[in-house]
Amino acid sequence: MTFTNWENRSVIVTGGTRGIGHGIAGLFASRGAAVLLTGRDGTTAAGIAAELARTTGGRVAGIGVDLREPEAIERMAAEAVRLHGGIDVLCANAGIFPEKPLREMTAADVDEVLDVNLRGSVLSVRACLPAMEAAGRGRIVLTSSITGPVTGYTGWSHYGASKAGQLGFLRGAALETAPYGITVNAVLPGNVRTEGLGALGEEYLRGMTASIPVGRLGETSDIAHAVLFLASDEAAFITGQTLVVDGGQTLPESLDALAPPRS
Repeated sequence: MTFTNWENRSVIVTGGTRGIGHGIAGLFASRGAAVLLTGRDGTTAAGIAAELARTTGGRVAGIGVDLREPEAIERMAAEAVRLHGGIDVLCANAGIFPEKPLREMTAADVDEVLDVNLRGSVLSVRACLPAMEAAGRGRIVLTSSITGPVTGYTGWSHYGASKAGQLGFLRGAALETAPYGITVNAVLPGNVRTEGLGALGEEYLRGMTASIPVGRLGETSDIAHAVLFLASDEAAFITGQTLVVDGGQTLPESLDALAPPRS
């Protein structure tokens, strides 16, 4: 069996300067893909890209993109074509998760989360379609979450709505793009050890670790390898699907379910 040759495949990773996106960008670069990563700050994105290029030996560029601005997203797609000759893979990963109780939530709070997480994903896909359609192939992988599509969490109802919305979008998008050899899928991470998760504190991390059957938090590499598979040639017959990557976090109906069986 011949496995995907990533040499010179053009990959865009939104939100690639930190966390899961950084892990995804690094894995693709280490496999030989030409990667364009984005972040809100162009200087930071360029610096992260240069460091990844140094550590992986791959071709990595970084640009600033505010996903709330449609024109910036179009420039992102155009830059990938200019630098790397096309777009083979879009990893629509960028997202924000500010905590806000529903009673305190403002319209602006809702708009900010939906604009980045949901609208930004939709517009990123739209911007990349011309290059993929012209090539007659493409892979789109959305970073959703277990929060919203599968579970809920107090303080993140607007985040959950944005992540569930991504899955409604991907099913329609998968149907529209299938005739062009393009697939659209999503990964749903559980709790993954990132800068953002670490900021929630040690008590939060201990509680979350205790709820995961495999006994540890996820690592960015766990998500990155799932994305790599969905973006591969081997996944050509998979579209409109979701892959939960959570160490079994969504399996137990309560913490009691993780206790040893009673004799």
